[in-house]
Amino acid sequence: METSSTTRHTCLKLEIPGTEPIFVKGTWFDTHFDLSVTDGLHAWVCDATEEEVKDRAAQWDQPVTEYIELAERYLGFQQPGSVYRFVDAGDDHKRLSWTFEREGTKLEWRWKLRPSPDSRKVTAGILDFLMDANIRLSEEVVRKTQSFDKLKMEAEKCLEQSERFSNDKIEFESEIYAKFLGVLNSKKAKLRELRDQLSKRETTGRAPMEEEEESTDKTQSYHSGSDAEESEEEPAKNLTSTSRNAPAGRGRGRKTARHE
Repeated sequence: METSSTTRHTCLKLEIPGTEPIFVKGTWFDTHFDLSVTDGLHAWVCDATEEEVKDRAAQWDQPVTEYIELAERYLGFQQPGSVYRFVDAGDDHKRLSWTFEREGTKLEWRWKLRPSPDSRKVTAGILDFLMDANIRLSEEVVRKTQSFDKLKMEAEKCLEQSERFSNDKIEFESEIYAKFLGVLNSKKAKLRELRDQLSKRETTGRAPMEEEEESTDKTQSYHSGSDAEESEEEPAKNLTSTSRNAPAGRGRGRKTARHE
C-alpha cells in the first residue's frame, strides 16, 4: 500500500490546437501512476501498473523513477515545444501522447486510456480537486498578501525610524560641531592673549637691557678717554724728564773731552 508521503497529485488543463481543452489529472507513485482525463462530458482513465511502467522504462533504457519523473513533468505542466495529442484509438478508447527531445532526438510517448465506467464521478473528482487546489491557492494568496502587508508596515516603520535616526544624527552632529567650534574659538582667543602677553613681556624686558647696554657703553667710553689722557700725560712727563737729564749728560761728555 502506498503511503501519502510518496503520493503526488497534478491536474493539467491541456490545450490542444483544433480541439476543446481537456483536463488531465495524475496521481503519481514511486513505481506506477494513474491518469484521469475529462472533456467535461466524457471521461477516460489509465492505470499504469508497476509492470507496464517497468517495461516502458526498459524500452527507453531508463530507470523507473526517471521515467515517472519525466512523465509527471510533461503531464503536470504543459511544456512549450512539446506536441500533445488526444486522439481516438477505437472502441471509445483514447490515446494521449506528447513529444520531447532526448540527446538531440525528438521522441514520443503514448498511453492508451479506456472509457470510465462512471464519467460523472471522474469529472466530479477532477472538479473537486481543482476547487480544492483553487481554495488552497486562494488561501496561500491571502497569507502571502497578509505577509506582504505586514512586511510593508514593518518596512515603513523601519524607514520612519531610519529617517528619525538620521535627523537625530544630523541634529546631534550640528550641536557637537557648534560646541566644538565654541571651544576651538575660545582656545584660539586664549592662545592669542597668551601670545600678546608674551610679546609685551619680551618688549618690556628688552628696554632695560638696552638702557643697561647704553650705560655700559658710556662707561667704557669714559674709561677709554681717561686712559688716553693718562697715556698722553705720561709721554709728556717722560719727555720733560728726558729734557732735564739731557744737558747734564752733554756737560759730562764735554768735561771728559777737556780732561783728555
